[in-house]
Amino acid sequence: MTYSDIPAAQTLVLYFKTRGVKNIVISPGSRNAPLTISFTKNPFFKCFSIVDERCAAFFAMGMAQHLREPVAVICSSGSALLNFYPAVAEAYYSDIPLIVVSADRPSYRIDIGDGQTIRQENVMEKHIGYSANLKQDVSHATETISKYGPHLLTENQEKVQEYNEREIAKALAVAFDEKYPVHINIPFEEPLYGRVEEPSVELQKYAFSEVMDNGEEEDWEALAAIWRSSPRKMVLAGVNHPNALEEEVLHMVANDSDTVLFTETTSNLHHPEFFESIDSIIAPIEKSKNKEELFNALQPDLLVTFGGLIVSKKIKAFLRKYKPKQHWHVDVKKANNTFYCLSKHIKTNPNRFFKEVASESFGENHYKRFWETKKAIYERKREDYLKEIPFSDFSAFHHIIKKIPKGYQVHLANSSTVRYAQLFALDKSLKVYCNRGTSGIDGSSSTALGSSIYSETPTVLLTGDLSFFYDSNALWNTYMRPDFRIVLMNNSGGGIFRILPGMEETEEFETFFETSHKLTAEHLASMYGFDYLKVDNEDQLEDSLKEFYSKSEKPKILEVATPRVLNNKILLGYFDFIS
Repeated sequence: MTYSDIPAAQTLVLYFKTRGVKNIVISPGSRNAPLTISFTKNPFFKCFSIVDERCAAFFAMGMAQHLREPVAVICSSGSALLNFYPAVAEAYYSDIPLIVVSADRPSYRIDIGDGQTIRQENVMEKHIGYSANLKQDVSHATETISKYGPHLLTENQEKVQEYNEREIAKALAVAFDEKYPVHINIPFEEPLYGRVEEPSVELQKYAFSEVMDNGEEEDWEALAAIWRSSPRKMVLAGVNHPNALEEEVLHMVANDSDTVLFTETTSNLHHPEFFESIDSIIAPIEKSKNKEELFNALQPDLLVTFGGLIVSKKIKAFLRKYKPKQHWHVDVKKANNTFYCLSKHIKTNPNRFFKEVASESFGENHYKRFWETKKAIYERKREDYLKEIPFSDFSAFHHIIKKIPKGYQVHLANSSTVRYAQLFALDKSLKVYCNRGTSGIDGSSSTALGSSIYSETPTVLLTGDLSFFYDSNALWNTYMRPDFRIVLMNNSGGGIFRILPGMEETEEFETFFETSHKLTAEHLASMYGFDYLKVDNEDQLEDSLKEFYSKSEKPKILEVATPRVLNNKILLGYFDFIS
């Protein structure tokens, strides 16, 4: 094996190996050469080269999201680091242990007019679990240090080494134990390309436990009593990993006649008794003449939430106005006061919570049964509506979601894509992911590609045109699996803005809000080696989906062109129709 001759680079590599951080995504550069040399020359690590730093960080984050373990992303100095920030923010709000490692210039090179230098220390402190700012080694490039940074020589290498080891150990503890992204910043002085066969450092292997204190044990009997005495219980599930709830728990909650359980597409929870399309329940109430009466009937006594962020704006608006008497959030780490009525944070996992508190109740309770009748109505009317409408985003999503093969990993881009997916039932064998931490359109493709690397099943990305073109550099890598699929919904702009207040048919609206365009993915597909097919009607879509998922030597893009000025009318018309 080969190592950099710089102690800090050796130390990081040895600590990563000790803790089992083996997936390393590297954005090529010069200042990070000591790290690149050390990681790529060690067979323990699996290294990936992604040129675009923004794509690299989302690629690494997608891999960490799928593996549920820390993955590192490494860059050179300067603005390269700032391009990691969107993925860091997403990882922070989605509890994904992304390890950001940035090579830096020595402190005496900062703010003197040198190229590729910025103030890198603590640059991500608002969205990071821990910032480890390592000290520059004083046993390397001593002549240069004596000339430009003699103040650094007041501390010997032994003290520098001890400090750096502790900082790395702390950062890794936060990443592993708290599932937060962390940032390790390492200053390197030239020469950067020196190599040794054996490391010159010997780790002290500092151990830190950053596991949060969950406080006192809950009074489960008291909580169970409140659960039993609440005739109208609502459970709302946000983002969850596949198989987050055990089968026993699923059936227990599903069979409680006092409980309405709303799921989102991103919750990965499925049961015939659950309500999987929240907006299809809320929208008809909003349009009803007796909406106050119906909203009061839906208002829960007890709201229990678990999982990540909620997509549905309608359920958020409803619960913020018609507040429950109590709102409990179940999560070992944090509780968001999304509805401004949080009364208790129960620091445990959902499986334990429901086993301790919930019990099956098969008695008659009008709360759940009433809303089941509403569910049956919108499911029937949705099928009727699909028979009446022309080809559009709405009808295309119906066909696309229905045709995804069982067992696939499904990645959803943000904005209109994830919202359309909310309106249709997905097969329970599908594993669904979406970057809902910050809900940005940036990085959806890169995340899906990173997640696909170690997936046991093929991956399909459902994405919109703006999200796809915005992150088109995601396709610039050599790690594309031939079973990777992209369904690109191209409605020639940001169609979601047409259903928001303020929509108007003006040139300014089309340019600065909707961002209308005439781009297609054909040439990108050719450049990056994808098979490509474009459809613009229902028959073509049905025919293409028959072969789209068949085995191939190349990944595939299916571009679905839909009418820009019609989609919003059909979507809004759906809510009118089921009302």
